[in-house]
Amino acid sequence: MKSFFKYLLATMLGIILSSILLLFIIIGGVGAMVSSQDQVAEIKPQTVLHVQLSQPIMDRSNNNPMDNFDFSTFKPIIQLGLNDILKNLEKAKNDSDIEGIYLDLTIIPSGIATIGEIRNALINFKESGKFILAYADSYTQPTYYLASIADKIYLNPEGLVTFVGLRSEIMFFKEAMAKLGIEPQIIRHGKFKSAVEPFMYTKMSEENREQVMMYMGSIWNQILDGISKERQISTKTLNKLADNLILNNAQSAVDNGLIDGLKYKDEILDELVELTGKSDDDKIEAISLERYTHVTIKKRKSFEKNKIAVIYASGSVMMGEGPEGTIGSDRISKAIRKARKDSSIKAIVFRVNSGGGSALASEIIWREVKLAQEVKPVIASLGDVAASGGYYIVAPAQKIIASPNTITGSIGVFGLLFNGKELLNKKLGIHVDVAKTNKFSDIGSFSRRLTAQEREVIQGSVEEIYKTFTKHVADGRNMTIKEVDDIGQGRVWSGTNALDIGLIDGFGGLDEAIKLAAEEANIENYRIVNLPKLKEPLEQLLEDFQGNVKASILKQELGTEYKYYKTLRNITAQDGIQARIPYEVEIY
Repeated sequence: MKSFFKYLLATMLGIILSSILLLFIIIGGVGAMVSSQDQVAEIKPQTVLHVQLSQPIMDRSNNNPMDNFDFSTFKPIIQLGLNDILKNLEKAKNDSDIEGIYLDLTIIPSGIATIGEIRNALINFKESGKFILAYADSYTQPTYYLASIADKIYLNPEGLVTFVGLRSEIMFFKEAMAKLGIEPQIIRHGKFKSAVEPFMYTKMSEENREQVMMYMGSIWNQILDGISKERQISTKTLNKLADNLILNNAQSAVDNGLIDGLKYKDEILDELVELTGKSDDDKIEAISLERYTHVTIKKRKSFEKNKIAVIYASGSVMMGEGPEGTIGSDRISKAIRKARKDSSIKAIVFRVNSGGGSALASEIIWREVKLAQEVKPVIASLGDVAASGGYYIVAPAQKIIASPNTITGSIGVFGLLFNGKELLNKKLGIHVDVAKTNKFSDIGSFSRRLTAQEREVIQGSVEEIYKTFTKHVADGRNMTIKEVDDIGQGRVWSGTNALDIGLIDGFGGLDEAIKLAAEEANIENYRIVNLPKLKEPLEQLLEDFQGNVKASILKQELGTEYKYYKTLRNITAQDGIQARIPYEVEIY
């Protein structure tokens, strides 16, 4: 027995020491990564900017080292935010050392509105007269949409251009819930508020199908118009290509004008040598988009007193502080309040990328936006999605601008509770007995269904919140409550549709929102401050080491299926009445 405890203690001590050693190795690796990222980069004349967009693109770069670290290889994963990508492309336009851009494309795991903003920045870059060359082994529809602005588009001889139109797939859980013995208890307002339909039906309702077809058709037309303009192919011809699966091999893409030529990677490198004016024996000078972030362009030093605050709000709207990647009511409200009270901040750009979440958290943030708008211009910039709670929080803004491909609207609310009595009693043989001080102490319990009185009370809360939501939108957009209700009811719109019905004021991305804010504040010279302020990398590392390790491992193990795990987590984490978009929107 003594030997057993001796070996047990030795094993435990070994595990503890190994864990401590592993922690120090990770901290050292992350520290080296942070240090290397802070180093200023230098480039030589006739350099090519190498643009790869294979990582998810958030609205702003995240300096959390745990989010940017691959624990399987112990190497950093560099993820640039849209803010730095746009800044780099503008910088490259005016950088005499940058000869042109090489778009090295694969799959771009980002929303179509984000891709549209990058595409517009590349169109702006072309005004410099510098070249853009695009190449891919195969093109998806989003990557081809981006590549279509290039001077030359090349494809691997054995590659494909996927061009078949858009689809929306929604997963329905009704029968699975029934088999498990779980009864969804749904309280909603809005015939289009389809967030709960996956628990009610086995297919889309007619109302939901109508709205999906409308916004999807609008986005598809926007993609076709963009490609048509750059490639001089009519939208009618493009639709014909999609409807008849004509692009079934690489040569067919060339024959139909979508691709300029079929080449292998070595031939692309040879062409880049030629485009940069080098000899055949010279090496191509290239710099990655990530590394180019650390290149400084010499300019006249000045210190601008006037500021424009860009406040980033991305993810689910929730109560409390909330980590980066969520819209915590306390954290975002504090940032807006800080910008409102800072006299040197002359205007606010509120950048929102969210499908919504907690109605109460949305109300808290709405209040701060309203107060800010009363003392200085607030311009809302909508990203890929700014719907339901994501639209709620921008309603008081002086101006709202979005991409034509932004998903927005979804003005509606719902409550979702689950009754697991059958699962517990009949499937698992578990019985729950309750002792309570008052009649409704166990309202919302998983072990029983709602009574008629309880459902009536919750329905009343849903109706009250919907009334508040529509009034906020009516006040912010100078509409009547009836006009808002007519376009509300939980209905989802594209940015193009939203402009037609008055939910937004115009089209534009983050850069356009900042320029508009400067105009509204009547200032010409200013500097940008980004809020909420990100924590220092090592501070974040020590603060949330364990949680991010688990998330990183799950992402690597589940791959593209991680999104379903994340969706399930979001469903189970919902608390209170929700102002949330019907589903996760992805364009294929």
